[in-house]
Amino acid sequence: VLSMAADALDRAMGALIGGALGDALGMPTQLLSPARIAELYGHVEDFAEPVPDHPVSKGLLAGTITDDTEQALLLGRILIDSGDRFDHARWVNALLDWEREVKARGSYDLLGPSTKRAIDAINDGVPAEEAGQNGDTNGATMRIAPVGIMMPPEPLVALVAKVAETCRATHNTSIAIASAAAVAAAVSSGVAGGDWRAACERAVMAARLGTTLGHWVTGGDIAARIAWAQDLVRGKTEHEAIRLIVDLVGTGVASQESVPAAFAVLEVAQGDPWRAAVISANLGGDTDTIGAIAAGMAGASAGLSRLPQDRIAKLHGIDLTEVRALATDLVAARQAKIRSGKEAAA
Repeated sequence: VLSMAADALDRAMGALIGGALGDALGMPTQLLSPARIAELYGHVEDFAEPVPDHPVSKGLLAGTITDDTEQALLLGRILIDSGDRFDHARWVNALLDWEREVKARGSYDLLGPSTKRAIDAINDGVPAEEAGQNGDTNGATMRIAPVGIMMPPEPLVALVAKVAETCRATHNTSIAIASAAAVAAAVSSGVAGGDWRAACERAVMAARLGTTLGHWVTGGDIAARIAWAQDLVRGKTEHEAIRLIVDLVGTGVASQESVPAAFAVLEVAQGDPWRAAVISANLGGDTDTIGAIAAGMAGASAGLSRLPQDRIAKLHGIDLTEVRALATDLVAARQAKIRSGKEAAA
């Protein structure tokens, strides 16, 4: 039996690498319609190259990760470097440096609409605290897994507060915070040893807390939509479930579509990370982000040891040694929080 720390590390790695698998599998199909995906690839079951005229993925090798994974690893580093108080200035500068580097290597997968708007505002002198007040798309959620690794599932309000803090500069809205809180709580529950069903229950609770934070924006309630989306696909065949997710839940960058979609995928995949990645890649729309979220949550509950090692070996654009170092630091920070919580309670 793995020691508790080794098990937590295995699950932390599962979250990060699971996310990378979902991201890379969805890379060639992102922004395409389900009909176009079927025409080009049949049913996507493995890494594929994007078509030469793909709007954002053109020129990438099969198995290449995108902004979802890169920004998650970036946020993880900033969390470790920040200590107890999240360093907004450092984070925003890291995102700007990242975008410059991405442009330099000729990639088209740049900062998303909410992040871009917020950073432009910050560059114009708007304080980080105010810049994110319109950010309601899924950018905060796609990169939130490290917060779930670092924060224990209890007290849930502390986890949600940390999520809200990391969202402040770019996604300081009720919808974005609820979405990111749901995913972080699911990851945290997985790292603590919970199965995917327990992770989903915890996610709905976290979304309810998260929706009370940030600037209120209009849109379907995230907690309610997660539960509804999972209920919608429960017991359905994969083919039928994909149609329901596409037609009713939606697969766009809006948090209230892609985040419930990722939880629906988790339900259809029954917590299997690779199945979650495959289902997501065939949805069309924001496939890489839905895949990164769904397979990341599944990976946290499954652990790295239960991910397909042959597929991990084919990933491009990710340094596994670097990911392991980050996961180790995040788990160490988590254990320290658990210890100080126990001491405070004693």
